[in-house]
Amino acid sequence: MVTVSPHLSRLRIVLCRPSHPGNIGAAARAMKTMGLADLRLVTPERYPAPEAQWLATNAQDVLQNSTVHANLTEAIADCVAAFALSARPREWSTQVLSVRAAAARALELNGNVAFVFGNEQAGLSNDEMLACQYLVHIPVNPEFTSLNLAQAVQVVTYELFMASGSVSLEDRKERKPATVQDLEGLYAHLERAALESKFFNPASGSRLPTRLRRLFSRVPDLEREEVNILRGLLNALQDPQPK
Repeated sequence: MVTVSPHLSRLRIVLCRPSHPGNIGAAARAMKTMGLADLRLVTPERYPAPEAQWLATNAQDVLQNSTVHANLTEAIADCVAAFALSARPREWSTQVLSVRAAAARALELNGNVAFVFGNEQAGLSNDEMLACQYLVHIPVNPEFTSLNLAQAVQVVTYELFMASGSVSLEDRKERKPATVQDLEGLYAHLERAALESKFFNPASGSRLPTRLRRLFSRVPDLEREEVNILRGLLNALQDPQPK
């Protein structure tokens, strides 16, 4: 069973006319690693197929829950917007975004959103492109722009995962950021240690306390445990054990 965060549950991955079932399985695996579960297939050339199962690698549940559609319009009927992946520029006017910008935009929208991928050889047809509201490019080496379908799905799902804030949410469960009170305690402790060691003499005009604050203000996301480590070190230096 796939567990999907609320941010990612609105996202659909749509493969139009995929010719190789192995890419379907690999795409399912790419989706599951990034917390997505809704895979939709538009007239796949050969599916179901054992190659899809082989390459899904523990993402068979995504395959089992996938749906097959007669056309793209049907596949994205419940979506408020669709993002078409294409390496080729198109003449018709649409909003062209990098994959990172597209991921951020998709998560801003209120409703279901689809990312649409074309056939391995021909990509998306013009009609399929016109059914979408955004055109998305994945920046690649201009001397070799060929990107495998499943790899493209992996890039997009990674960007969606990162844009959703899922990593930060998980980190917050395990890490406790230092509070202002924690930091003020550290600054006071540093100043006491500097005074006791005679490293700091207020009468000299030294700006050591201010500089220490500036130093730690440049450390992003300082954790409470890290503050405690520093204060533990200061305690050990202030009160060394007898030899």
